[in-house]
Amino acid sequence: MRAILLMILAMALLALSDVFIKLSSQVFSPGYVMFLLSLGGTLCFMLIAKWQGANLLSRDAFHPWVLARSGLEIMGGLGLVLSIGVIPLSLFAAIMQMAPLVVTLGAAVFLKEPVGLRRWLAILVGIIGMLLVIKPGTDGFEPAALFAVMGVCGLGLRDLITRLSPSHIPSISLATWGFTATIPIGFGLILVSEAPTNVTAITMWHMGAGIIVTALGYYAVTQAMRMAPAAIVSPFRYTRLIFTMSLGILIFGERPDGLTLLGAAIILSAGLYALYRERKLAMEQERLKAAPSC
Repeated sequence: MRAILLMILAMALLALSDVFIKLSSQVFSPGYVMFLLSLGGTLCFMLIAKWQGANLLSRDAFHPWVLARSGLEIMGGLGLVLSIGVIPLSLFAAIMQMAPLVVTLGAAVFLKEPVGLRRWLAILVGIIGMLLVIKPGTDGFEPAALFAVMGVCGLGLRDLITRLSPSHIPSISLATWGFTATIPIGFGLILVSEAPTNVTAITMWHMGAGIIVTALGYYAVTQAMRMAPAAIVSPFRYTRLIFTMSLGILIFGERPDGLTLLGAAIILSAGLYALYRERKLAMEQERLKAAPSC
């Protein structure tokens, strides 16, 4: 129960992170947002790592899987920052719920893990739901939504690669190295973007709050996943959809249309079904292992 509550808290914090990033993006260009968020998050994680006694100067930072994870962190973070400032939060939130299905798809394609017909159908249904949300080829199509798709693919595959990272590496080290890798990308974007001209104390407060809630949410997810099996806590990741959509309506006055709500519901249902199947298959495998051999 503590792990479930912690996961729900983490999703609420990350929904607030989405809000603060969107508010900051009204003044800062994506480069400034990404650089400040990466730098601030890295400093927060370094403090946590020091508190936990993790060695951030380990050669494990250059392990191939760790480097691959950091590369996907860059892809995910870049897609997130480029999209969240220009598309409605409700649209962004619906697309981001594809992450668990991206993990399942990546495991089947890249790791050759067995995925049954039912989960393949769940992935296909989730993609259909995402297309309803994005609405390609219609007047309601938002090209910037493709950056959100890039973001969810990067973050979903990042979670998949995390499984392959050496088990002796603390999660806080992976998080710190991943955030550190995004700092140069943000700085590079700053060099090709215009400097903000109307920065106020409120803007800096939004940016600072975004850094804090992002780091806390990220850390809470890590702790929740360690406290209980993933099959139990993962479904509660979808509470982020409720939090983010609600904040988009309350703060930005968004009004999601029928196709967006229908697509979000389809993605949610497909993702929960895929998680249910994974949990059921895992329980069957455990039962077979526990069964006495003849």
